[in-house]
Amino acid sequence: MIELKFLERAALKIQDITLRAGEVTAIVGANGSGKTSLLKMIMGLSEIGSYGQVLIDGKPVQQQYELLSFITEEGSYIPYMTVEQYGAFLADYFPKFNRARYVQLLHYFDLYPSDRIKIMSTGQKAKLEICAGFSKGAKYILMDEPFNGKDMFTRRDFLKLMISSMKEDEAIIVTTHMIDEIENVIDRAIVMHNGRIKADVMIDELREEGLTLPQLMAEKARYNPKEHSKLID
Repeated sequence: MIELKFLERAALKIQDITLRAGEVTAIVGANGSGKTSLLKMIMGLSEIGSYGQVLIDGKPVQQQYELLSFITEEGSYIPYMTVEQYGAFLADYFPKFNRARYVQLLHYFDLYPSDRIKIMSTGQKAKLEICAGFSKGAKYILMDEPFNGKDMFTRRDFLKLMISSMKEDEAIIVTTHMIDEIENVIDRAIVMHNGRIKADVMIDELREEGLTLPQLMAEKARYNPKEHSKLID
């Protein structure tokens, strides 16, 4: 369980959050809404200082890094290595790294051990980042805009992988703009606007209310399509 506890003076004016194992949670909102800042706070990459704390299974995040995996659009791979060498590096650095799973995922995405990372395409590097992130043996997998710049087929493969490979004791937390694609595979959505959490809902409950995630986001951002249509008319 991930617990975020904030004080009123924190940069993000949000209430406490608890993220549970077994759930796929999407953090959504417009650019600048605070999605990435929140994710970096969970990872311990952004300083909270005296304004709050992040607990991973009851302990400070700084003591629990081995339980976290961070997949970013920038990538964390080492360009001069081959795919195989990168796997060996990860195995040395992460005690719980699952080499068999890494190889399995490489095969799933048609990547080869001898491929040199430096000359791989952007899409191939994105797939490699996913292979590494899901093989670190982490309990909590955090992804920051993993779909940006990815083609439709890569996004589709990634979603299949995310659903099929998740274990009961794992949690996935993802920030994304691809709302229509992600809505059908997540359990929970946290909607952010101007550094605040405007909604925290289970998707099944949202559907029972007859709403979609884009509708909820528009409502919380006070988006009025009639106002924008004036610019076109």
